[in-house]
Amino acid sequence: MSSEIPVKQVDPSSDASDNKNKNTGTVELYASRKKIYVKEVKGFFQRIRNVSLTALMGMYFLFVWITVDGEPLILFDLPAREFHLFGATFYPQDFILLSGMLIICAFGLFFITTLFGRVWCGYTCPQTVWTFIFMWVEERIEGGRNKRIKLDKAPRSAEKVAKKSAKHSAWLFIALATGVTFVGYFYPIRELITDLFTLQANGWAYFWVAFFTVATYLNAGWMREQVCLYMCPYARFQSVMFDPNTRIVSYDPNRGEPRGSRKKGVDPAELGLGDCIDCGQCVQVCPTGIDIRDGLQYECIGCALCIDACDEVMDKMNYPRGLIRYTTENELEGKTSKLLRPRTFGYGLVLLLMVAAMAFTIATRVPAQLDVLRDRGALFSYNGDGRIENTYTLKIANMTEVPQTFAISASGLEGMRVLTQDTVTVESGENRSVPTVVDVAPEAISESNTDIVFTLESQSDENLVLETESRFVGPNR
Repeated sequence: MSSEIPVKQVDPSSDASDNKNKNTGTVELYASRKKIYVKEVKGFFQRIRNVSLTALMGMYFLFVWITVDGEPLILFDLPAREFHLFGATFYPQDFILLSGMLIICAFGLFFITTLFGRVWCGYTCPQTVWTFIFMWVEERIEGGRNKRIKLDKAPRSAEKVAKKSAKHSAWLFIALATGVTFVGYFYPIRELITDLFTLQANGWAYFWVAFFTVATYLNAGWMREQVCLYMCPYARFQSVMFDPNTRIVSYDPNRGEPRGSRKKGVDPAELGLGDCIDCGQCVQVCPTGIDIRDGLQYECIGCALCIDACDEVMDKMNYPRGLIRYTTENELEGKTSKLLRPRTFGYGLVLLLMVAAMAFTIATRVPAQLDVLRDRGALFSYNGDGRIENTYTLKIANMTEVPQTFAISASGLEGMRVLTQDTVTVESGENRSVPTVVDVAPEAISESNTDIVFTLESQSDENLVLETESRFVGPNR
């Protein structure tokens, strides 16, 4: 089967496309990747990115080493089924909180996107962060954009081999540090480092370190924009959240067209030109290789490097800044933009409600859990004292950092007694099942089914009290 789709040429000037087959008039469906040489640029938005990049990388590589009261600041201890987050310990029973946090993240992303487009992609996405680090290393070792192009076209030489080897060695070192750190969030980092180099770590630790090392090296070093264009689903559904009031990186054609080169100091109006001098700097700095002057494209990650590059050119030409800027479709058309509209209000309201609900849930969270299961094998029985017995299983989960000893009691019927053990010790993180028998005098029962309450009181923490309702079954009256 052919991998080509017949197309009609609608723009005679577009025959510069690298994918065009001039003999058949078709475009190849699967074109090989053309390497993008990104030019380094300095400016306001690049400084913002440097701050966010430094903060995010600092948190990623430092948080894994921090401990609070002897416990890691962040550790997902899967074998023990304990999840340590900022001094608190969570267990599988708390997975509802994870669902809530994921929903908050999703609506937070939707809310920000409706306002400012893909700022997440441009400033905080891990793919963007690591790609920019790798690009910075490449720039430092191989030189600027023109030098890298020349180096790649040059025949093999000692200088070329040395620079390429140094670059890939640096990339692999960063990738290895990334892999080790990631695994360190699941395997205490100090133990992991020691076990890795003494060959005492288990096979899975080596596998995951290797996996994330290779993944980081390939994604940030080789694939780069391909991850954003073809692997990330966000690039595809982002347009659903855009509207004419969404503030995105845009080129102002009303001001910039028609394009054309000119000398500094010449009034473009005298030449019948716009402010765009067609220098191509906005294309050379774009990490996905697009021309922002062609309008909004799904490849644009909103990094604003083209804004910094264009502002620098405008400064040199003594033109006003903002030919490329964060703006809205309405503003480009001379209309008024609205910050708050039904979509953003809806996302913001849901986000606020979810954050409030999550904060309340965490603030009122009881670090222990009690479930009561009644023995369904027998409704009731009489014991040697002539009293009526019911049998239960108490399931107790201790989600605190220390062992807890609970006093067991039952109430709801006069003279009710707990015949089995009246105290139980549950270790930290333990889920314990405790068979329990309670009895009551026949004359205290007025109905065949009566609501009762089991109460567990911690002997070391007076604020830790667990109560759960159940049913006590007796003879029909």
